[in-house]
Parts: sequence; C-alpha cells; structure tokens
Amino acid sequence: MISEKLAKALNDQVNAEFYSAYLYLSMSAYTEGSGLKGAANWLYIQTREETAHAIHMYQYLIDRGVNPSLPAIEAPETNFTGLQDVFEKTLAHEQKVTERINKIATLAMKENDHACYQFIMWFVNEQVEEEANATDILTKLKMIGDNKGLLLSLDTELAARIYNNPFPTDAKLSGGGAAKA
Repeated sequence: MISEKLAKALNDQVNAEFYSAYLYLSMSAYTEGSGLKGAANWLYIQTREETAHAIHMYQYLIDRGVNPSLPAIEAPETNFTGLQDVFEKTLAHEQKVTERINKIATLAMKENDHACYQFIMWFVNEQVEEEANATDILTKLKMIGDNKGLLLSLDTELAARIYNNPFPTDAKLSGGGAAKA
C-alpha cells in the first residue's frame, strides 16, 4: 500500500504534468502565431508527452489503490518576447519539474516504497533528456542571434520532431480503452 504522503506527492505531480502540457500548448500557440510552425510542432509534441506523463502517473495511482483527485490546473503564461524567451522558460520549467520528481524519488526511498521508487526513476531519467533538449535548442538560439535565415533553419529542424508514445503498453494512451486487463 502506498502512503498518504507519497500518494499526495504523486497526485500533485499529475496536476503539475497537466500544467506542463498547458504551458507547452500556450507556447505552441505563441510560436504558431509568430510564424514558427516548426517550433509550434516541437512544443505541441511536448504537450502530448506531458499529457502522457500525467495519465501514466494517474494510472499508477489507481493501480496502487488511490483514487486520484483532479484539482484545477493553473493557467499557463501566455506572453512571450520571442523564441529564445520561450526556450529559456522551457529550461527553467523543466528544472523545476526535475526538482519535484527528485523529491518524489527521495520520499519513495525514505518510505521504503520500492515499487514507487522504481516507477519514479523512469521520470528521473526522462528529466535528464528534457533538460538536455531545452538546453540544446537554447544554445542554438543564442548562436543564431538575430540571423533570420538561421532561425528559419532551426525552425525546419524543430518541425521534424514526431510524437513517440513513451508508454506504448498503457491502454489509456494507446487507444486501448478505459480499463486495463
């Protein structure tokens, strides 16, 4: 059985993952409106990933006998000053998410909940990739500066990103129905 404290931390993280999806959707709308359809695509795919993370955690809670609560999701920021601002905020956001996930991992260790620790370690490792991706794009944006041609080249690179379901066996994420077998 999962402790109340750990269940609450995971439930709060479900909400935080949905907030992340909202934030990236807001950023996607901004970049789409700015004519950067590649960046909009990259950010929209990020929205889908964050939604998958939330649903996977939600299902984990159910599997552990917890009825998840679904509080309101905070409204995301909608004002950005450019693509570099978007990715500076992306990196800062992912660093906050990493901190939250690490706290859950630490709590799982303290409570000797090996199942939860094993579950959350996927997210710990995912955060390394999330921060690296944001850092890579931000580094390129800083190198590009005001060069519109290079910005369009980066936008084309970002357009190539495709969605890969991180949890292909999760029935809720693969269209397999509402309940697991």
